[in-house]
Amino acid sequence: MMEENGTYRWSADQQTPQKKKPNFKRTGKTILVVILALVVLLMAGTCFYTVDDKQQAVVTTFGKVTDVTDAGVHFKLPFGIQQVEKVDVNVYQKIELGYSSSGNLYDVNESESTMITGDYNIVNVDFFVEYKISDPVQYLYSSNSPELILRNLIQSQVRNVVGSSSVDAVLTDGKENIQRQVKELVTAILQEYDIGLSLVDVKIQDAEPPTQEVIEAFKAVETAKQKAETVINDAKAYQNAQLPQAQAQADQLIQNAEYLKQKRINEAVEQVAMFQAMYSEYARNPAITRSRMYYEAISEVLPDVKLYINTGSGEGSDVQMLLPLESLVDANGGNE
Repeated sequence: MMEENGTYRWSADQQTPQKKKPNFKRTGKTILVVILALVVLLMAGTCFYTVDDKQQAVVTTFGKVTDVTDAGVHFKLPFGIQQVEKVDVNVYQKIELGYSSSGNLYDVNESESTMITGDYNIVNVDFFVEYKISDPVQYLYSSNSPELILRNLIQSQVRNVVGSSSVDAVLTDGKENIQRQVKELVTAILQEYDIGLSLVDVKIQDAEPPTQEVIEAFKAVETAKQKAETVINDAKAYQNAQLPQAQAQADQLIQNAEYLKQKRINEAVEQVAMFQAMYSEYARNPAITRSRMYYEAISEVLPDVKLYINTGSGEGSDVQMLLPLESLVDANGGNE
């Protein structure tokens, strides 16, 4: 209390204030709530996963494959009980043999591109291969490096096929056949290995001889083949233009022949009818028919001879005939 001189004095009955004791029970509850919230957040972050439309997810429970899920949001057990491995299954991937490209850069790998053909010629062949993952489980767990296996397999079969082909086939017109054979061989072996990969396509990116002189020679051969194809195409075009005209002429000749044939048949039918009619008349009057036939025959054989018929009664007749009469009239001067 304050004295009169302005100083303070503590009274005996005034007590010193005491400090409050900490509440450990309330603090423990707060820490427990925070821990539970962290556990819930951790579980929420590890119980759900998302798979996009180009992927499939392989789910393992204690290290054993238990499920394969497609695109979408999925649930899994937390705290590492279930693990998820996402695999790009709907994506085409590539392998470049004999070269490597990155943007506009192009690097040649001669150790992969240089090969020997079946006729003991050296060529440089670059291949472009497309593949994709067909089975995510086999891709992840059946082999350590499936891409390396596929690359080595393709290299082996490429050299096998090129080694059994001629240099002309490799450089010119046999590329499609080589691509088909390589694809068939690799596909068959992939089915046997079952590493989760499938071959999509095999293309010869480039094929050329190792020296410039040989390259020029093959270019000349290719140019000659193209010219030959041009000449053949021109000949076929000329053939296609001439064939219709020849066919039209042939049709016209056939029609004329058919017309002449029908005409001869009609004439023959007419002559047969005339003969039958003449025969019927002959059967009724043989003598008259014979005389008429004789006179018609004489008229056809000797068309300029005048024929006079003697109608006299025979011997003792008063009518005398002079043959031919025209010569006597001309000798006497006309009408005399």
